[in-house]
Amino acid sequence: MRIALAQTEPLWEAKYENFERAERFLQEAREGQAELILFPEMSMTGFSMHPEKIGEPAEEPETLNYFAKKAVEYGLYIGVGYVEYREPKSYNRYAMISPKGEILTDYRKIHPFTFGTESVHYAGGDSLSFCKVGDWTIAPFICYDLRFPEIFQLASPQAELIVVPANWPEDRVEHFKTLLKARAIENQCYIAGINRVGHARTSVYSGDSMIVDPLGRELAHGGRREELLVADLDLEMVRKYRAAFPAKIDRKPELYRKLADGLHI
Repeated sequence: MRIALAQTEPLWEAKYENFERAERFLQEAREGQAELILFPEMSMTGFSMHPEKIGEPAEEPETLNYFAKKAVEYGLYIGVGYVEYREPKSYNRYAMISPKGEILTDYRKIHPFTFGTESVHYAGGDSLSFCKVGDWTIAPFICYDLRFPEIFQLASPQAELIVVPANWPEDRVEHFKTLLKARAIENQCYIAGINRVGHARTSVYSGDSMIVDPLGRELAHGGRREELLVADLDLEMVRKYRAAFPAKIDRKPELYRKLADGLHI
C-alpha cells in the first residue's frame, strides 16, 4: 500500500481557506498513485482551544462531508481531523474515509493534553477505533496519545498500521520522533506520524512527520516545510516479522493488571 502524509501549515481557525489549500495535497497524492492520504490533528483549523468557534455537530460534521466528496472525486482513502462540538466539553476526533465517501471509523482522542489546557475544553474518548483499507487494518490515535504505550499494545494485535496525526511543537519534537520509532518496534507494526509545520500563536512546529516500519527504520521523514511524504508499505513484511519474532506471546497482561491493582493505580 502506498500512503501519503500531508505535512501542512494550516491557517489559524480558517476552515474554509484550509479546505481549498488541502486540494493540492489531494491532487499530488493522486498523481503519486497513493491509496491513502493522512492530514495532521485538527487538520483544517490548527490546535485550537476554541471548540465553540471551530467545532461541528456530530450529526452533520462539515469537515467530514467535505472530504467524503473529495475522497470520491480523487479516488482516495483520506484521514482527517476535526472537532466535534459538545457541551460542556467537545471531542478532538480523527476520521478515516473511503473512496466511496463512507466514514470507516471516527476516533475520539483518549488523552487530552492537560499541560496544554486541552482537557479544559475537550473530553477524552473511551474506545479504540479500527478500519480496513484493502487488506490492512488501521488504527488511529492522536498526538498526545503517543505518550501512552498501553493503548498501542491493545490496538496492535489487530492493526498492522497505526496512524498518529499531531500538532507536536518543535521544543518537544525529539520526543515525537523517538516515540514513533519506539511504538513501531514495540508493536511490530508500521507507524505514521503526521505533524504540521509553521507557527500558531506562541507555538512553532518543525514538521518531522515520519513513516516507520516494524523494525524502527524510517521510510520517510519530513523537513520544516509543507510537503507530501510518500512511502510504500508491505503487509506481508509485518505478518512474516511477527511470525518469525512473536514477541507478544511473552506479554503478561493478567500479571500487569494484578501489579497495577497492588499499586492502587
